[in-house]
Amino acid sequence: MSAQGGVGEQAGGPVGEPVRWRVAMEAALYGPGGFYVRPGGPGPAGHFRTSVHASRLYAGAVARLLVSVDAELGHPQRLDLVDVGAGRGELLAGVLAALPEATAERVVPYAVERAAAPEGLDPRVRWVDAPPAGITGLLFANEWLDNVPLEIAEDGRYVLVAPDGTETPGGPLEAADRAWLERWWPGAQREGRAEIGRARDEAWAAAVATVDRGLAVAVDYAHTRGARPPYGTLTGFRAGREVAPVPDGGCDVTAHVALDSCAGPGAVLLTQREALTALGVSGGRPPLSLASTDPAAYVRALASAGEAAELTARGGLGDFGWLIQPVGITGGTLLG
Repeated sequence: MSAQGGVGEQAGGPVGEPVRWRVAMEAALYGPGGFYVRPGGPGPAGHFRTSVHASRLYAGAVARLLVSVDAELGHPQRLDLVDVGAGRGELLAGVLAALPEATAERVVPYAVERAAAPEGLDPRVRWVDAPPAGITGLLFANEWLDNVPLEIAEDGRYVLVAPDGTETPGGPLEAADRAWLERWWPGAQREGRAEIGRARDEAWAAAVATVDRGLAVAVDYAHTRGARPPYGTLTGFRAGREVAPVPDGGCDVTAHVALDSCAGPGAVLLTQREALTALGVSGGRPPLSLASTDPAAYVRALASAGEAAELTARGGLGDFGWLIQPVGITGGTLLG
């Protein structure tokens, strides 16, 4: 990654000197000792709760999506499943466990993650630092794009940040970033604060380019052009609590994703509530009659309904965005 600008805006500047946010995020999250690459510890699950950690129903829904992609592809001999931003491999493990045996036998699973592979990883999983080329199947990125480093702008200038989180004004915006704001965050190139999603657009386009035939899906907390937050969304998380976004490697640093700017030709944007409902995740309560005929089954169904309700809740996980990008297939029936 490169950064251009005045004194203090270069990636290789003096330690502790303010740099642009994209440089600071890269170092804090993925540099030596960074939040996502430090060895040991609980990994991301120890600091924030995602849909993957909320319920096995989520992995089950992704498994059903992969089965649909497999059918659309004509059941190829090799079916790729690529998890981008795999954490400790929890989603892959859940999907592999939920797949029908005949499908699982043909699946080649990849975990794309910049941290080292965890102990006890399923030997079928190939641990890589970038998506493989020539994917036939499903590329799935759950809460990955929000951690792709990006620039922060305020009043038409870059925002610089020191390791302690102190911000100062930087140089004027470069042409490409001004153009992105003009198109995707109107008015922000002149006044106000905004997050420039151009780096996320490029990262997603590069990931989609690795798919020969199949589906690429990005899931994240997101916003669209008509409802950009006036002061941005940059924040931090540590040990389950939201904290100030301090780029010192001690906390996650994240910002919501402009998924509409990432979308390529033929892409569809849905809420997680819409996507999971189409994939069979329902928060409906089981019939009370089941409680008298099979109490244990009723309790299991009630627990499942509670988990489904969390995954699809308004004001929570259900409001996440799903960006669905078919490549070489119609993709129109994959989510109902």
